[in-house]
Amino acid sequence: MAQSLFITLKQLHPHCEIDVLAPAWSGALLDHMPEINRLIEMTVGHGELGLCKRRALARSLKQTGYDQAIVLPNSFKSALIPWLAGIPIRTGWRGEARGWLLNDCRTLDKKAYPLMVERFTALANTEHADLPDPLPRPALSVSSEKREFVLDKLSLETTKPVLAVCPGAEFGEAKKWPAQSYAVVTNNWIKTGGQVWILGSANDNQDAIRLKSSIPAELVDCCFDLTGKTSLEEVIDVMACVDQIVSNDSGLMHIAAALGKPLVVIYGSTSPAFTPPLSDKVSIVSLNLECSPCFKRTCPLGHTNCLKQLAPDMVIHTMEELKSS
Repeated sequence: MAQSLFITLKQLHPHCEIDVLAPAWSGALLDHMPEINRLIEMTVGHGELGLCKRRALARSLKQTGYDQAIVLPNSFKSALIPWLAGIPIRTGWRGEARGWLLNDCRTLDKKAYPLMVERFTALANTEHADLPDPLPRPALSVSSEKREFVLDKLSLETTKPVLAVCPGAEFGEAKKWPAQSYAVVTNNWIKTGGQVWILGSANDNQDAIRLKSSIPAELVDCCFDLTGKTSLEEVIDVMACVDQIVSNDSGLMHIAAALGKPLVVIYGSTSPAFTPPLSDKVSIVSLNLECSPCFKRTCPLGHTNCLKQLAPDMVIHTMEELKSS
């Protein structure tokens, strides 16, 4: 979602160079964002004060001579490095008594900026300036060479239409549509002449195993389990090759949206009201039960009806509508 900010900065200041201070793993994402000059690896772990490390990073930034730092996290610690580096303009939202670290410190009006992407993008311009209209959407770029390389590495081909399914969710079980329901969608796609790629990290492997175990033997050869077999960079390249995606509310959902792929997202315990997938090719499927969204990792009522009662036919119908739109 920060890419919308980067795009807006380039629109306002076409010749600016944007460096991003972030954890090393995010480099795989940033490499697909043409607005970014380089990643500066954040060597301090999440939640770690690490004053010595922060001072060392600040010295390095000071030597580079930045004009402005835009601080996206709302924590006190995240504002320390730009302040220690003496960067002239330090922009961010007020929070955790860090106003003295930021000299362009703004008070967030949540009604004016209900979406996280709006809160990020608003920091590109002066305070109270209008947001760009339309708001730039994240757009990851993948070269044809990268696509061909990753397909060859994973022994995949695209001679049949590809449906990618993302049955995992790091947040917890209350975000996961049942594997058996995913299997119904998978079976339907394969029966119509397609193939299915299951995407996710090694943590999603059990979800993938449950899904594949629900696929009839005569169809299972058209279903490929890639969970835990791809790096973040490779999964981006893989997703760029598919025809359609069905996903839970997850990080892969946001990547799919940023690649502009036709995407059906299943919502249970969460809501698209704050961090929706940012694409015109997205359809949301949710039962909108009285008890949801609860935003809990596990169902507080113990039944997860918001997901279990969501019929596969609803998703299949939504997929067909999206394909024909």
